[in-house]
Amino acid sequence: MKFEVGDNVIVKLTNEEGKVLEILNEKLVLVDVKGVKFPAYTDQLDFPYFNMFYKPLAPKPKPVKLYIDDIKREKPRAIEKKESGIWLHLFPIISEDEFGDDIIEFFRVYLINDTANDLQFQYDLFFQGDNSFTLKGDLIPFHDFYVHDVSFEDFSYNPSFNFIFNLKQQVKGKAPYIECIQKCKGKQIFQLYEAMQQQGSASIRFLLLKHYPDAAPEADNKLDLSKLKTSGLKVVDAKKFKETLPPARSVVDIHIEKLVDNYKNLSNAEILNIQLNEFEKWYDIAVLQHAKSLIIVHGVGEGVLRNEIHEILKYKKEVASFVNQFHPNFGYGATEIKFY
Repeated sequence: MKFEVGDNVIVKLTNEEGKVLEILNEKLVLVDVKGVKFPAYTDQLDFPYFNMFYKPLAPKPKPVKLYIDDIKREKPRAIEKKESGIWLHLFPIISEDEFGDDIIEFFRVYLINDTANDLQFQYDLFFQGDNSFTLKGDLIPFHDFYVHDVSFEDFSYNPSFNFIFNLKQQVKGKAPYIECIQKCKGKQIFQLYEAMQQQGSASIRFLLLKHYPDAAPEADNKLDLSKLKTSGLKVVDAKKFKETLPPARSVVDIHIEKLVDNYKNLSNAEILNIQLNEFEKWYDIAVLQHAKSLIIVHGVGEGVLRNEIHEILKYKKEVASFVNQFHPNFGYGATEIKFY
């Protein structure tokens, strides 16, 4: 059935009237029903006049004479809206290829607030640990919010939809904020899309938050550290923690012979684990001491240790850049890390 922008339509499933706002493709249009905008397949819609002609007429009731005193005055009843939570909806936008087959061009991402909470949110989209998109906004109770579009091909890079929600007006006893993360994989999205078609739904949806949480209870008593001290463990005041750290190094050599004496009986996996632990230790110290850079001497070899370190550095938010290039002192056996 062909529709045009501005056509009045009826949603067959709910029998609600709406209006066509946009033609997305031959099978999908964007409609507005009582202020809520959502994509709908054309076979789920009908023209209002079809109902007018085909709906059977009810028999005309006989007029009943009423007097003013007989009419009961009813109080207006408020419509109760059921809260179902905060949802992430992915609406697929479909087109046809040269063979007439349906293909997904992209997903239109919406936030649906089916709660009575007036919220603010921060949204970050990550692909394999890299931040690709950031947005901040307000989420009105029982309203939806269009976020942006994500191409179908991008789901091959395992997107992570990260949200931080907080109440617009802080309420005593409620959490200051709540973080919600929804990770997706390409294969998973394709399976969910097939299930969506079988169910006749218009979108893939994920429940991000059922109820806005209460604040965490405060601890009544301080932790008794006396037993830790008597057992021989070193207990340091958190405020003086940095004073106990060794100074940050500019160069760290993690060749195994520099770390342990008896390493010849160790397996390759054990050696690699010791080297990576040493790397993580001096990396953390460099970050805590606000170092500008750090050189890790890992050697050349077969490149296993270098590759492991580079893979870790890809996901470290403090790293501005890292490079493995020729160094006059270390050749190609060192990686230089620069911090923000």
